[in-house]
Amino acid sequence: MPLSLVILAAGQGKRMHSDLPKVLQPLAGRSLLGHVLAAARALQPDGIHVVYGHGGDQVRAAFPDADLQWALQAEQLGTGHAVAQAMPPIPDDHQVLVLYGDVPLINTDTLRQLIDVAGPEGFALLSVQLDDATGYGRVLRDNAGNVYRIVEEKDANRKEKTVREANTGVLVTQSARLKAWLSNLKNDNAQGEYYLTDVITLAVRDGIKVHAIPAPTVPEVLGVNDRVQLAELEAAYRAMAARRLLLAGVTLADPLRIDVRGEVTAGRDVRLDVNVVLEGSVVLGDRVTVGAGAVLRNVVIGSDTLIHPYSVLDGATVDAGCVIGPYARLRPGSRLLAGAHVGNFVELKSATLGRGSKANHLTYLGDAEIGDRVNVGAGTITCNYDGQNKWPTMIEDDAFIGSGSMLVAPVTVGAGATIGAGSTITKSVPAGGLTLERGRQQTYLAWRRPQKATPTERAQTIARTQLKDETPTAE
Repeated sequence: MPLSLVILAAGQGKRMHSDLPKVLQPLAGRSLLGHVLAAARALQPDGIHVVYGHGGDQVRAAFPDADLQWALQAEQLGTGHAVAQAMPPIPDDHQVLVLYGDVPLINTDTLRQLIDVAGPEGFALLSVQLDDATGYGRVLRDNAGNVYRIVEEKDANRKEKTVREANTGVLVTQSARLKAWLSNLKNDNAQGEYYLTDVITLAVRDGIKVHAIPAPTVPEVLGVNDRVQLAELEAAYRAMAARRLLLAGVTLADPLRIDVRGEVTAGRDVRLDVNVVLEGSVVLGDRVTVGAGAVLRNVVIGSDTLIHPYSVLDGATVDAGCVIGPYARLRPGSRLLAGAHVGNFVELKSATLGRGSKANHLTYLGDAEIGDRVNVGAGTITCNYDGQNKWPTMIEDDAFIGSGSMLVAPVTVGAGATIGAGSTITKSVPAGGLTLERGRQQTYLAWRRPQKATPTERAQTIARTQLKDETPTAE
């Protein structure tokens, strides 16, 4: 059956104390609404309708996706009113699934189950069992266990408030019926709003059985209204991500100290030390070891690679058997071929380091193509930027670059060439042989280091300088 999704994302989020709309608040490297949209798209619906309101321009700008349809809720008159704004373009024969832009951990498998239970003509809602359901609407059942009503917290009596089965607001039903029920909502309640939950009562009156399906886990149906709840869900996300990695065979030094902010694919016998951060798309080959505090963002790491602590890899590709860090930085466009070594305080940007090549200390390699078995000495810099343009450096196989060398691009160093330490290379270097560029070394034996002056000597020196400055110069 065709499926349309309605995502409510119009809330202001006053308790966030932020200029950023609530649904754009970040969790695990993605906005709250971004998480919901990811779950929604996994269902492959026929349409996604987002109801926006507060900060609408920001929300729409954050998601310029062509597959989204936007519905403005100009006045905040309740959840029923919000859903009604999105319904006109949805065909009557569609199922409609209602989601919330501030409930980021909703699970796609849970939603599939809900859709299946509802069927083409039925009604299903997602509930949750809570030890303390304060603030939530309660799911009320008759003696036979059938759902007949949802009562909001502010409208519930003392007995109803003891019910632990809470409404999550997530529901699915047939479009034509939902449109009819929404048109019959009243706002004669404690908040003067049009409650979406009142459609349950209307459905029961029409003889429609309402199925309430308990959520498998509590975190996946929790919403965010303040910074405390945001932090709690961030911790829940970390715990779920750590569990997935552990079940996939990854060794975590401490599952409580790992941050996963994207999608991770890991091979066998991968080991991650404490406080590792994984962002975006991260692919780790077999037997990869990542040291404490390392940050990996949108990378592919080959098997048997060792990443030492506090290294940052962003948009890099690393082949098998490489050694990186500690405190190394691989920026976008960097690639290490098999067996390459990048050591402490070495930075690569749009650079390739060939097989078995090494840059082990205090080096910057930008816009460079470096061949196999090259040794790049400490303190080497490829001077790739002239203030307006970036220029390439080519270093061919088996070259040796002495420490403290400046390679002023565009420049090529031929195969097997050796650059003497401290050289500034401004012209291409032929293959083989030794190339040096140094000024003449001189020694002044009579020179002495300045000694610390007394206050009197400082005053005298300053006075002489001033007198010299004031003496007229002969024309």
